[in-house]
Amino acid sequence: MPERRTVALVTLGCARNEVDSEELAGRLEADGWQLVEDAEDADVAVVNTCGFVEAAKKDSVDALLEANDLKGHGRTQAVVAVGCMAERYGKELAEALPEADGVLGFDDYADISDRLQTILSGGIHAAHTPRDRRKLLPISPAERQESAAEVALPGHGPVDLPDGLAPASGPRAPLRRRLDGSPVASVKLASGCDRRCSFCAIPSFRGSFISRRPSDVLNETRWLAEQGVKEIMLVSENNTSYGKDLGDIRLLESLLPELAEVDGIERVRVSYLQPAEMRPGLIDVLTSTPKIAPYFDLSFQHSAPDVLRSMRRFGDTDRFLELLDTIRAKAPEAGVRSNFIVGFPGEKEADLAELERFLNGARLDAIGVFGYSDEEGTEAATYSGKLDEDVVAERLAHISRLAEELVSQRAEERLGETVRVLVESVDPEEGVHGRGAHQAPETDGQVLLTSGAGLRVGRMVEAKVVGTEGVDLVAEPLPGSLVGGPGGSEEAGR
Repeated sequence: MPERRTVALVTLGCARNEVDSEELAGRLEADGWQLVEDAEDADVAVVNTCGFVEAAKKDSVDALLEANDLKGHGRTQAVVAVGCMAERYGKELAEALPEADGVLGFDDYADISDRLQTILSGGIHAAHTPRDRRKLLPISPAERQESAAEVALPGHGPVDLPDGLAPASGPRAPLRRRLDGSPVASVKLASGCDRRCSFCAIPSFRGSFISRRPSDVLNETRWLAEQGVKEIMLVSENNTSYGKDLGDIRLLESLLPELAEVDGIERVRVSYLQPAEMRPGLIDVLTSTPKIAPYFDLSFQHSAPDVLRSMRRFGDTDRFLELLDTIRAKAPEAGVRSNFIVGFPGEKEADLAELERFLNGARLDAIGVFGYSDEEGTEAATYSGKLDEDVVAERLAHISRLAEELVSQRAEERLGETVRVLVESVDPEEGVHGRGAHQAPETDGQVLLTSGAGLRVGRMVEAKVVGTEGVDLVAEPLPGSLVGGPGGSEEAGR
C-alpha cells in the first residue's frame, strides 16, 4: 500500500483565514491526504497568507521562505502559497518569490488536491492573473445568491456532503477539518465587503459581500459542538450587513438566539461590526440573549469627522460615544474593542486631539493602533497631504501609549465584577488561563484563575475579578461556579 501524501497548513492573518484553512484541510483529507502539524513532517507545506497590510505581507513571505528552507533537509518537497496575498498578487508573487513552488488563488480551492499533486509530482500550475473580485457578482445584493455557486467563496464549504466525502461525524458535517483542539472556533457568516473605505484593498481581492444561509451556519455550529467546541465566533468582513442579500437585513437578530440554543455551545461571539450599521434590535439581542456575549468589536478607525470623511466612513466623536452609552445602558459589563489608524493623509493636530478625546471617553477594553501606510490600489494611496513617516511614527507611539494606559484603567474598573471564564489552557507552572465574555481570542487579553484544581480546557467558570495585570484580569473562581462543559472535579462542580 503506497504511503499517504502528507500536507501541513500554516495559517497567518485573521480568523477568517483560519476558517479557510480548515476548509482546505477538509477537502484534502477527504481526498486521502494525511494532515500533519509541522511543515517539516509534510510532503507539501501550504502557507495561507495574509495580504492586508505591509507587515502582514512580510510575515507571509517570511513564512514561505522558512518553509522553503526545509526542502532538502527533511520530508518537505514543495511549498505552496494560498490565501489573500496569493489571490491579490498571483503571477506577480510567483515571479518575485520563486522559492514558492506554487501560488494558488481562491479559484483553485475546489481543486486543491489536484493542484498540490501536480506540484508535488514536479508539474507546474501557472499562477493566475489577479482580477477585481467585486465584479464577479451582481451589483445588487438581492441578485447575488443565485450567482454565488459560480464564484469561489473560501470558507463557504457545503454542508450535508455526498456519501464518501463527509467526515465520519455524520451528515451535518461541513467541508471542514479542525486543525487544533481549542474549545473556540470561528464560523464564517459571510464573505466580502461592499464598503469602499479609501484605505482598504480587501474588497478587491475578497469580493462583494455575500451571506451564508442561516441553515449552513447552524449546521456548522452543531458539527463544531459535536467536536467539543464551546464558543463560536462569527466572522466576516462586516457582520452588520449579514442577510441583506437574503432579503432580511435583520437576519442576524433572529439567527443569534438559534445559535445560542445549539446543544453544547456555551457562548456565541460576534466580531467585525460597523458602527454606522448598528441597529437598536441588534444591540438588544447582543446585550440581552443568554449565551450571546455582550461584546462589540466596533470598527471606529478614527473619530475626527474630516478624517472619517476622507476614509469614506461615517460618524464622529459624539455619535460614537452616544452609541457606547446606549450599549452600556443595556449591559454595563459589555466588552468593546476597536482599531484606529493614525497619520492618515491630511490628519491635523486637531484631528489627533479629537481622537484622544474619544479614546479618553470611550472606556474601551482593547485598542489596536496602526500607523497609516499606502496600500496599492486604494483611493487613499492617491491622496495628497501625506504626512512624513517620522510624524506618523510619532503619532503612532503617542496614541499607542495612551491606548495601553486606557485599557489598563478599563481592566481596573472590572475589579469586583463576576465574569464567566472559558478555560483555554491548564499548565502546572503557568496556571489556568481563559477568557471572559468581553475578551475575544488572541486580541483582547485573558483571565488568570487563582485556583484551577480539577479544571479542564473547555470548562466555563464563574469567577470574581480580584486583580489586574495590564489588560489581563486575575479572578477567583466562585464556590460551585462550574457552568456546563466537560471535565472539572466532582467537588468543584458541587
